[in-house]
Amino acid sequence: MTRTAVPTLFVLFGGTGDLAKRKLFPGLYRLYRRGLVPGEFRVIGTGRTSPGGDEAYRALLEEWVRKFAGDDFDDAAWARFAARITFTASSAQDGWALAARVRAAQAQLGPGAETVLYLSVPPTTMEPVVSMLGRTGLAAGARLVLEKPFGSDLASARSLNAALHGVFDEDRLFRIDHFLGKEAVQNILAFRFANGMFEPLWNRDRIAYVQIDVPEVIGIEGRAAFMESTGTFRDMVCTHLFQMLGFLALEPPASLTADALREEKRKVFAAVRDIAPRDVVFGQYDGYRAEDGVDPASTVETFAAVRVWVDNWRWQGVPFLLRTGKAMAESRRTITLGLHEPPTRLFPSAEGTPNELVFDLSDDARVRVEFRVKRPGPRLEVGHAQLSLDVSEAFPGEQALEAYERLLLDVLNDDRTLFTSADEVERLWELSDPVLEGAPKVLPYPRGSWGPDAVRELAGERGWRLPE
Repeated sequence: MTRTAVPTLFVLFGGTGDLAKRKLFPGLYRLYRRGLVPGEFRVIGTGRTSPGGDEAYRALLEEWVRKFAGDDFDDAAWARFAARITFTASSAQDGWALAARVRAAQAQLGPGAETVLYLSVPPTTMEPVVSMLGRTGLAAGARLVLEKPFGSDLASARSLNAALHGVFDEDRLFRIDHFLGKEAVQNILAFRFANGMFEPLWNRDRIAYVQIDVPEVIGIEGRAAFMESTGTFRDMVCTHLFQMLGFLALEPPASLTADALREEKRKVFAAVRDIAPRDVVFGQYDGYRAEDGVDPASTVETFAAVRVWVDNWRWQGVPFLLRTGKAMAESRRTITLGLHEPPTRLFPSAEGTPNELVFDLSDDARVRVEFRVKRPGPRLEVGHAQLSLDVSEAFPGEQALEAYERLLLDVLNDDRTLFTSADEVERLWELSDPVLEGAPKVLPYPRGSWGPDAVRELAGERGWRLPE
């Protein structure tokens, strides 16, 4: 019997929240349509306020899934899926009614059924909810999925981990980072380790710089309270961008298992040099302080760029350039590896863009190799060209999983490969706390730009790939 055939109970805390609406229920429904969830499963949504009973909850979910599952929605399939969903109110103070309903659902599913608890709750309620899971017995034998942030600094991260480990073993914890569920991020592992031609390039002798660039056109979109309390560095850099750095920089693991990959990422993060103030640029887009709910004197950063150094044998001297922000010129998710120039220049016309290997992290994963070739014609002159791989075109008929779908499936299969560990979380806060405590002056930048002028200095002579 495959892992996905094991009868499973999925309990979602925050069952009427935005993540449940946009990602979790549409994702579970798509997995169900593709036959990737257990034949016997139940879903219990929970939260402080009931939407009005099970039928009212199912009607609400139908509205959401129709909107966000798009063409995948089918009335008959939805009816079969929704029949397995119920709602029970709970709180961090009182989870006994929920515990009773969970035990009833477990009995219906029979011996050997597994339970997944998914916490999509505000950071301030995370520890109290975990405590409730222990008191009520809900934690017994269950796997627990947590959404970031995993603390707001090192002290709070350690406190959260202590609370979690007081109730759950580490191997039952799934700290989710949806960037790691993207097909393109996983394709980096395949690109390196399934081919003989690229891994020999993956070091300081061949690579001059690495850029991880996630600019966004949108502003804060009504999320003033979140941005004011968190800022872009906490939200993006010490989570998503550092995790992608870990995947890019790790040594070949002994196997593609959770423990082997985590051990190699741990070594990378241990080798990251303390981040110097000169290697950080914070910015705030013009007009941010006029947004509804924003402090008129706010110094919160809506933009962050960091130059990171990994002091190990493979990467010594290679800058890893991380950049992300709101209200920028384009929305892109791009990883660029720039190669060193040849030691001598035989072609005078070989100016401009250097050789680069570019991963597009959008849902339609693409990989490009940019290099110089001879221009057609009688003269020996070179110009720029590229080889481009569109993964969806290379595998027609294959349907990629959206990031949350992939990670939900991994949780159901008890596969922790793409999830982060307590050690990783605490090490990244060790690196991030000094940056936040000695935060640089927040510099203004125009909407629709690529950030403050000072960010150009981080990238050095070659500059940032974006804009192209």
